[in-house]
Amino acid sequence: MKEREKFKSRLGFILVSAGCAVGLGNVWKFPYICGQNGGAAFILIYLFFLITLGFPILISEFSIGRGSGKSMAHAYDNLEQKGTKWHFFKWFSFIGLLLLMMFYTMVGGWMLYYVYRSCTGELIGDADHVAECFNSMLADGKTMTLWAFIAIIVSFAVCAFGIQKGIEKVTKVMMIALLGLIIILAIHSLTLDNAMEGVKFYLIPNLDAIRERGLGTVVFDAMSHAFFTLSIGIGSMEIFGSYLDKEHSLVGEAGNVVVLDTFVALMAGFIIIPACFAFGVAPGAGPSLLFITLPNIFNNMAGGRVWGILFFVFMSFAALSTIIAVFEGIVAFLMEILNWSRVKTVLICIVGISVLSLPAILGFNVLSMVQPMGEGSTIMDLEDFFVSYNLLPLGSLIMVLFCSRKNGWGWDNFVDEVNKGRGRRMSNKLRFYYAYVLPIVILVIYFKGYYDMFAPMGTASLLAWMLIAVALVSFILIFSLIGQGKAEG
Repeated sequence: MKEREKFKSRLGFILVSAGCAVGLGNVWKFPYICGQNGGAAFILIYLFFLITLGFPILISEFSIGRGSGKSMAHAYDNLEQKGTKWHFFKWFSFIGLLLLMMFYTMVGGWMLYYVYRSCTGELIGDADHVAECFNSMLADGKTMTLWAFIAIIVSFAVCAFGIQKGIEKVTKVMMIALLGLIIILAIHSLTLDNAMEGVKFYLIPNLDAIRERGLGTVVFDAMSHAFFTLSIGIGSMEIFGSYLDKEHSLVGEAGNVVVLDTFVALMAGFIIIPACFAFGVAPGAGPSLLFITLPNIFNNMAGGRVWGILFFVFMSFAALSTIIAVFEGIVAFLMEILNWSRVKTVLICIVGISVLSLPAILGFNVLSMVQPMGEGSTIMDLEDFFVSYNLLPLGSLIMVLFCSRKNGWGWDNFVDEVNKGRGRRMSNKLRFYYAYVLPIVILVIYFKGYYDMFAPMGTASLLAWMLIAVALVSFILIFSLIGQGKAEG
């Protein structure tokens, strides 16, 4: 049997894993919610939850990968206690990876298209022109399909060359370029007139904003973003743990990824917030910030066309690094389940993902009448709901329970894998925290997300959806208890 490929270098693992974690939410969401929730005070709360919530779950995901030496297709099978049913949850991961790519490839295509439009000067014009550029893109299904397909081809082509010659080699270049671009763009934003007002908004604690929004809201926003920023729960990180050697402990390796992801999020704030204040626009969240507000800002600054090109190249690298990472999870899963070659798997996935991406694309034009999450929603919103509000938190719950429960992998086996190699060690004193505290916190995030999503739709809708959420959690908990009496240690 051919030996499983490994990362060539520790730096490669860190940059590839960070590339998966660094997504578009780091750029368009974090700066906004930071300023909205009290600036530096929010950052401190966010960092607390990143260390106490996101970081330990990331360690769990890496450890499942490295301990099994397999993708999610066989990770649970290899590690679970005899007579248990954890291997069923592999399909949570696979479905999550597919659903994420069904809309994220489209957004990656948007980024590449805006690099092209920035280079050709098509975005130059007044505010109405820029807004029309974005709206015309969404209305043009052919154009969106073409650029999503380009993102798919480029990303799968990287995966076709394997870990060392493809993913590690290309992602290292993209991530180093991304970090260079983000520093250059941040320094430039800080030189703009009135930029320091933006820095104050971003970094100085604003207790009035906290009182206005409510401490509970601020804390939950920080907790939620700390949870979702690392892309944990569906196996997108597990696959890279499976390619990692055992020279260093996973506490240190996960810590490096968390630091790099946080650095990008913080630096994105230094790009966007000062620029918005310099030109008197609100730093609104969501796609409009990237595709309407920022191009308007670039059009009004000296050398704006160049800065616009650099910004969307940076955003393209952020999107593609995530797409490549998730594609590798899908490719590895199918290779192990079906015993296909890498090239055959990649070719079939190109066709499959291209077809599966069409509903999200057409949901903005041909299928715009389909509004599954209420008036004004799109098919992309439904797909995002399944991933962000269900599979990520539930997948994280499964991984934490699997690592900490005696009928899963077992705490002793988990800690032994985490502590292999040089570096910081995990203490056995954390067992209670992993087994009980983390699952409860994850469930709070899960049910609060459902409440925030469906409460505005009325009591009947909220109760109906909450019953579905309770049923899903109950299903997981029941499955996690199967074989409890037979399991050892």
